[in-house]
Amino acid sequence: MQVQLLKAKVHRATITDANIHYEGSITLDPVLMEVAGFHEFEKVLVVDIQNGARFDTYIIKGTRGSGTVCVNGAAARLVQKGDLCIVMAFGQYTPQEAQDHQPVLVQVDENNQILAVSPKKE
Repeated sequence: MQVQLLKAKVHRATITDANIHYEGSITLDPVLMEVAGFHEFEKVLVVDIQNGARFDTYIIKGTRGSGTVCVNGAAARLVQKGDLCIVMAFGQYTPQEAQDHQPVLVQVDENNQILAVSPKKE
């Protein structure tokens, strides 16, 4: 048996754009992806803090250091530029792995620059 747990999240990211005319996905700054441990094309859950919208999508890489958090495709109708959101990825863990699992929590400022990461990476 395996359990699904939060692997990592970027908390209170500011949506920098919403592009309805793209195939789909969420474009993220590679710096945020690396710190959170996200992979390109990984499935994520996105929650808009302002309106409560929740949707699944996948990640594509944006421009390094840009702070980009752009929702693309049909999901762009669920958010607005400037909204705060949480981007979460989940993983499958054995019960033994789950006992010691600590998700990576990335906190960002209004420009999606990293303020804090926990647990701290060594």
